[in-house]
Amino acid sequence: MQLSAFVQVAVLAALVGISCAGYIGYASPTYTHAYAAPAISYAAPAAYVKHAPIDYYAYPKYAYNYGVKDYHTGDVKNQWEERDGDKVKGEYSVVEPDGTIRTVTYTADDHNGFNAVVHKTGHAVHPAPAPVYHHGYLH
Repeated sequence: MQLSAFVQVAVLAALVGISCAGYIGYASPTYTHAYAAPAISYAAPAAYVKHAPIDYYAYPKYAYNYGVKDYHTGDVKNQWEERDGDKVKGEYSVVEPDGTIRTVTYTADDHNGFNAVVHKTGHAVHPAPAPVYHHGYLH
């Protein structure tokens, strides 16, 4: 039976590898003995804070307003809202990306539900489109 040259070289390489192999011993165990004392810390005793009971059925009444004017990022907006019992009214406005101002005035109550009126003021300003450059074919 004849073996091809490739198989003969592979068998020869395997035999050489096996003959060169040696015993790989285990590493000796290492023992370390270290002692670390616990860290000393001092803390004041926790203070007892008594919380007032929460009235979940309190009459809802509030008013707030806020505004943001960040001309660097273009974030300009404001809002106010008032609530007295089940009646809420408020307004917010925001500067749109096209430069117009959108103002929303809203009311909400149990009888009429939520109602909003949207107003848009100013004229939309759109920048001129940038020219498009195409690369020509090089011959």
